[in-house]
Amino acid sequence: MSTLDRARCELKAHPSALDTALAAGVLVCMLAGSFVDPHGERGVSWSIRTPDPLSLVLMTLGAIALIFRRRAPIRVLAVTSALSLTECLTAGDPRAPVVMSAVIALFTVAATTDRSTTLRLGVLTVTVLTGAAMLAGPLPWYAQENLAVFAWTGIGATAGDAVRSRRAVVQAIRDRAERAERTREEEARRRVAEERLRIARDLHDVVAHHIALVNVQAGVAAHVMDKRPDQAKEALAHVREASRSALNELRATVGLLRQSGDPEAPTEPAPGLGRLDELADTFRNAGLKVEVARADQGTTLPAAVDLAAYRVIQEALTNVRKHAGPEAKAEVSVVRVGPNVEITVLDDGTLSDAPPGESGGGGHGLLGMRERVSALRGTLTTGPRYGGGFRVHAILPVKTTSKAETPL
Repeated sequence: MSTLDRARCELKAHPSALDTALAAGVLVCMLAGSFVDPHGERGVSWSIRTPDPLSLVLMTLGAIALIFRRRAPIRVLAVTSALSLTECLTAGDPRAPVVMSAVIALFTVAATTDRSTTLRLGVLTVTVLTGAAMLAGPLPWYAQENLAVFAWTGIGATAGDAVRSRRAVVQAIRDRAERAERTREEEARRRVAEERLRIARDLHDVVAHHIALVNVQAGVAAHVMDKRPDQAKEALAHVREASRSALNELRATVGLLRQSGDPEAPTEPAPGLGRLDELADTFRNAGLKVEVARADQGTTLPAAVDLAAYRVIQEALTNVRKHAGPEAKAEVSVVRVGPNVEITVLDDGTLSDAPPGESGGGGHGLLGMRERVSALRGTLTTGPRYGGGFRVHAILPVKTTSKAETPL
């Protein structure tokens, strides 16, 4: 940092010292000007004169008042204007430059107050000081010295207003930058929260579905191990298959968190309605009767919609297997209706004590489905059926404008 920059920082840190230095500089300029006679004798353009004592006192008082210009700018303007007015009414020709202190005070008022205050006080100050100089002074009203009072007071007000406007613009830019930074941070936190929520939904869907199947098949194997070993082996084979599928889907889900350039990141496609028959078979192997009806031929779904539809059906069938009873039957339908694809999962079972989606997994099943569908601007309706059973109905737009383009 240069010496000039250090000095500027010190003065900004101590505004009273800056005002004192400014007042001293203004006093020096006023004193120097008071010794100059602009109308020299015998045709000389200027000469040296001795200022009268009253002018020296007025200039000193004006400089002292400037020390307090930041604390009370309007009062300082009133004091310096009164001193300048006194000089205009009492001094002869030429007058001492007492008005210089009023110019600095008017600049301060314009720089620290609003524009309307600057306009009112500026017009009043310029009118009073210029009028007094023109009407009460010994020179003609059009004399150069009188017009200089008008010019300098006007320049002081204009310069102060320009400084205030510049400060306001700089502060507005800083405020916008701070708001933008806060917005970026909030957006980053929101995206992180949404990402965590999507990951939690996928982990819940994968784990709940496959662990439920493992639990059912393991129970079957334990029950028939002694009497029907062949059936037990078949159940254990289903356990192994469900475990392998769970591991593969978990690996794919976790792989989505890796960087795109990671060579170990899996490239398997996310599950979708193309694997609906395979999904239904896993539940049939677990003992659940599942019928699938589709009327969406020729429909190509966006990846986000395809995955959400698959997960909704998977979670709904998992809930049927958990809560609808051993004799329950599930019906799955996928229908293209206009710009939407409608998914319905029905069962005819009897609910257990815990409603679907509210046991085992901590109550995230139906909530996860609803969040998935809402993220794609779709709707989800769930509830008991008349006469028994449960119904899950989801409407997903084929052309989605989702909050999150690709849920995990």
